[in-house]
Parts: sequence; C-alpha cells; structure tokens
Amino acid sequence: MQSFQTQSLTTEDELWRWTATELAHAIRTGVISSREAVISCLNRIEEVNPTLNALVKVLPEEALAAADEADRALAQGNILGPLHGVPISIKINSDQAGQATTDGVVAFKDNIAAEDGPVAVNLRNSGSVIVGRSNTPAFSYRWVTSNDLHGRTLNPWDLTRTPGGSSGGAASSVASGMTPVAHGNDIGGSVRYPAYTCGIMGLRPTPGRIPSWYGDPDGDQSPAGQFMAVEGPLARSVSDLRLSFAAMSRFHPRETLYAPVPLQGEPLQTPIRVGLLRNVGIAKPSAAVNQALDQAAENLRKAGYVVEEVNLPLFKEAFELWYLLCMMDFKEAMPLVEQYGDEGIKKGVKHFFEVTEEFWGKDPSLSDYIKGYSRRGTLIYKLQEFLQTHPLLLLPVSTEQAFKQDADIESSKGMRQIISTQWSMMSLAVLGFPSVSLPTSIVDGLPVGVQILGRRFREDTLFDAAEIMEAYSTVKTPIDPQ
Repeated sequence: MQSFQTQSLTTEDELWRWTATELAHAIRTGVISSREAVISCLNRIEEVNPTLNALVKVLPEEALAAADEADRALAQGNILGPLHGVPISIKINSDQAGQATTDGVVAFKDNIAAEDGPVAVNLRNSGSVIVGRSNTPAFSYRWVTSNDLHGRTLNPWDLTRTPGGSSGGAASSVASGMTPVAHGNDIGGSVRYPAYTCGIMGLRPTPGRIPSWYGDPDGDQSPAGQFMAVEGPLARSVSDLRLSFAAMSRFHPRETLYAPVPLQGEPLQTPIRVGLLRNVGIAKPSAAVNQALDQAAENLRKAGYVVEEVNLPLFKEAFELWYLLCMMDFKEAMPLVEQYGDEGIKKGVKHFFEVTEEFWGKDPSLSDYIKGYSRRGTLIYKLQEFLQTHPLLLLPVSTEQAFKQDADIESSKGMRQIISTQWSMMSLAVLGFPSVSLPTSIVDGLPVGVQILGRRFREDTLFDAAEIMEAYSTVKTPIDPQ
C-alpha cells in the first residue's frame, strides 16, 4: 500500500493518535477534513500492520472515496451522524457489502457479502469511514487470533502474547493507532478479553442494544446466538465508547431482541453502591489483578461511590451453564469445523468439549438443555435483585494477564487452566448484563485492568464509572509494537 500525502497538515499532526471524539469534532467544525484523518490512519496502518497483522484487508480507495463524500456532505450542510468522517474497522465475521465474510476460514475466502449486515449499516449511517477488516481466529472461537487464511495477529505490547480473541485484530489495531475505534462481537469474551490484553476499552452491551445477525438473512440463528451474542465497540477512551455505542445502537429489523430504550437513563440513587467480586471459587485473581481491583475500588470511593466486597456464587453456576448452552449449540457447527477448520480451532474446540464433559457428562440431554435455559432465567433474576441495591459490580476481566500465544491448544490441562481464568467471560454472556472492560495499569510490561457490570440497558452508568477509573489509569495508547 502506498503512503498517502496531505497538503494542509505537517508531519507533527499525527491524527491517528487522536480519539474518535476529537476527530469527529474537528471534522464537524472544519478544523480538519475526513480525508486528512483517513490518510493519517492509512499511513499508520502501512507503518505497523505488517508487524501486527491486525487488519487483514485494507480498503484505501473505498475509504478515501467515503471520506471525500463525508467532506462534501459537511460542505452541503447535511445532517451528520455521531462518527461523521471518522475511520473505523469491521470484523471479518460480519457482512460488509462487496467484502468476503471469511470468519478466518480458507474455504470461505470467496464468501462475498451482497449487502451490509446490521452493524455495517449502522456504522455507515453514523458517517464513519470503513478503512479495513479486522482479523479473528477461525470460526471466531478462540482467545487467540490466528487462522490459516489470514495468519496470526500479534499483541503490540508483547508479540509473544495473545492479543485476545476473537476480536484480536480489532483490539490490536486500536491499541496501535490504526483506527481510533473498531467493531467487535462477544459471546464468550470476544470484545472484553482482547480489550484487556491490548490495554484498551471494550463494551459488551445489553443483548438487543446493538443490532446483530450472522450470515444469510433468511437463515436461522441458534438460541445462544440470539440471547448471548452481542456486537460492541473497542476504543482507547470512554468518550469514544459512548460515541460509537450511540452510532451502533440504531434499530435494524434483523435484531430479534431490539428494545427502543433511551441511551441515557434516570440518575442512580446516591451514594451509588458498588459490589466488588474477586473470586467465585473457580480461579483466584493474580496479585496484579487483585491490585487492579483494589485500585479501581479506591478510585471509585474517591468519587463518592460506596464499594463493598460481595460474594455471588451465581456467577460460578452461570460459568458452567455457558458450557452446556453454547457448546451444545456449537455442535451444530462441528461438521463445518471438521471439514474446513484449521488445526488451531480443531484443538481448541476439542478442549472446550472436554471441559463441557467435566461439567455436564459426555452427552447432555435435551432435558438438560431445556433445564439449563430455565435455570438461566433464575440466575438473571437473582442478579437483578442484587443490582437493586448495588447497581454496579466490579470484577476481573480475567484472573491472569495475557497468556502466551497458543497456550490454549498446547494441552487439555493448559486449556482447562485458561478457561478457569476466564470465568467472567462466560458468566456475563449467559446472564446478559452490560459490562465495560478497561485498563488500569502496566505490570511486567503487560496491561492489566478490570470489568464493571451494570443493570440491563444502563450502559450509561458504566460509562460514568469508567470515566472515573480512566482518569487514574496509567495505560497510555496508541503504542508502537514492542
């Protein structure tokens, strides 16, 4: 890809470092053009993407044409969306007209989307400019982003560590400055964990907030896909999470759970009580994670929140339920995995099923599955009861920092240990409450952070709390690959 030149900006004006909020405001007010912002990000992509392999398809001509259209719209006085002219990326497991929805699978390399999926529709309508497609593991089903079609994505903090998955390409690109925000999706931590490992922020919204649909518009979606899978933004600032969340949250008829709930709710009763949940009996947090939780709790207390240690065993039960409900659904995809999957996904899924067998036996029955969904409802109401008195919950993203590349497929024992550290990834997906993953500090050269959960459809309360913790964070991005 060639370097792009702009006349009005000097080399000191590194727009790729700016937040989406700053870019959107500067474009709207005529301080800069969308073309200038896009050129800056394209040049940054050319600089660091060959090392990180975060964006597996870059779209310079299409992006520059869209940027020029954004600038014309501004000159004509048109109504502008919240991300007008701002460069973004879309994950390769989501439909974008004219692009291959590969999901990291060689056999799907020519699976060209005829039309935009709901996420791409909303992002385009917000005025954003799509500059590229971000990488995933094959079938988007690992916490490592590597596949035989597009290769391996690296973590800019440490190239030997996972950038997370499945939105690892999105997280790596945002952390290194390729785009200020990126699209991701999450059914078992695929937004929150990559954000955590790459030292940025990720939002898992309430199911139904951001429209979603995978594949054929007339195809069928699994129950887990409908009730637990969500779309969400990854960004370097809370203000950018707010902005991109607003842009992505517009109605689309394919979203079966969509609810037209205002993005801003009534103020919470003060003082706001926050539960601090460290351990649910699965894996103890490391010293670094405990320190991050303590730091976040203290920062919230300084702002007037009341933070109290709590015990919520329902999270352990929800964690185990994920392996019943999601893995039984995933069995439907196994013929495709066995026929077209690479060795990484085959080994990873094998270990996932071994853990499922530990919890639910070799062949869970339809009755087990039905009872599992029934129990899910009970756990949801129990958590909702708790959130009446403590409307926010502070907890780990993972109990350890980013693990080594491919540690999840080296052995069944190694995968079992990793799965234990990721208990909140699964439990929150089953329970269906919104959460934000955000960084707090750097320990031994790697970012560490926390997760904050709130009431359904109250993402605004998460942003308010996250802004307080953001003010104290010592993690600064974008960074150059280390």
